[in-house]
Amino acid sequence: MEKVGSRLPTTTVYARVRDRKVAGPNPYRWDLKHSGDYFAGKKVVFFSLPGAYTPTCSTFQLPTFEEKYEEFEKLGVDDIICASVNDAFVMFNWMKSQRVKKITPFPDGNGDFTSAMGMLIDKRHLGFGERSWRYAFVAEDGVITHWFEEPGINYDGSDADPYGETSPENILEALYNESNNKQPEA
Repeated sequence: MEKVGSRLPTTTVYARVRDRKVAGPNPYRWDLKHSGDYFAGKKVVFFSLPGAYTPTCSTFQLPTFEEKYEEFEKLGVDDIICASVNDAFVMFNWMKSQRVKKITPFPDGNGDFTSAMGMLIDKRHLGFGERSWRYAFVAEDGVITHWFEEPGINYDGSDADPYGETSPENILEALYNESNNKQPEA
């Protein structure tokens, strides 16, 4: 499937949202969201990674997107979304442990969105089950405008986990290059 120009698939995401009506130490309720709710009417940067709490994701990718959030905003990005084939509890606690406040978690616990994107891979040999290959995109109102994917996608259980194409720096460079090459309106 050609990614750029494609409309994003619609799947269900099981999210947890804060609800003041819920008493106790865990004031959250389940909220079934359609993936389209994350993209409608917005320009978003979406990145998906193999798993919360994993070394590259926790040391480089997630914190750097958080750190560079304002740079993306200056380029017209409304939201940055982080997806993983992890449940809402894991995503919430990982974001909390990383002190992330600006990035929107996208808990693709069943891997439905990741599968629809053609990015679900087998990591059972590592005890991970099915996970996401590392990929990212920019979308405007649910249509992909830029696509980034790490090389060597492996559906067969390889240990490879490259990182570079989907780095915040690489995505920012693509957006800066695009904004610098736009012709001024007459």
